[in-house]
Amino acid sequence: MICAVDTNILLDIFLPDPEFGEASLAKLEKAYSRGALVICNIVYAELAPQFPDRHRLDETLKQMEIGVALLNTDSAYLAGMYWREYRRLSGKRQRIITDFLIGAFAELQAEALLTRDRGFYGKYFKNLRIL
Repeated sequence: MICAVDTNILLDIFLPDPEFGEASLAKLEKAYSRGALVICNIVYAELAPQFPDRHRLDETLKQMEIGVALLNTDSAYLAGMYWREYRRLSGKRQRIITDFLIGAFAELQAEALLTRDRGFYGKYFKNLRIL
């Protein structure tokens, strides 16, 4: 199984978050035991500010055996369609397009998404397996 990892899981581990850090690490290890871990370039960009340099980020991901994949145009288009529906239904902008890009990447380019944000992804990404 290819599991996409959401930014919040990795930040919980890297910062570390006192409330969610241990649980996120346990979930990440469980997902790793089931198959490959991957992040899209959007998650990579969100992680970058937490590292002193690119080399350190790349080395950390390599040691954790987390691959980085580019978001393809099919995923970008799907994210745009979900974003349009979200804006039509909700009116307010509580979510940003990056959330939709990460979800669409997981839906089309992976087999599951490991995230702490199950409610949002479950509501807008009906075909996405959420861990």
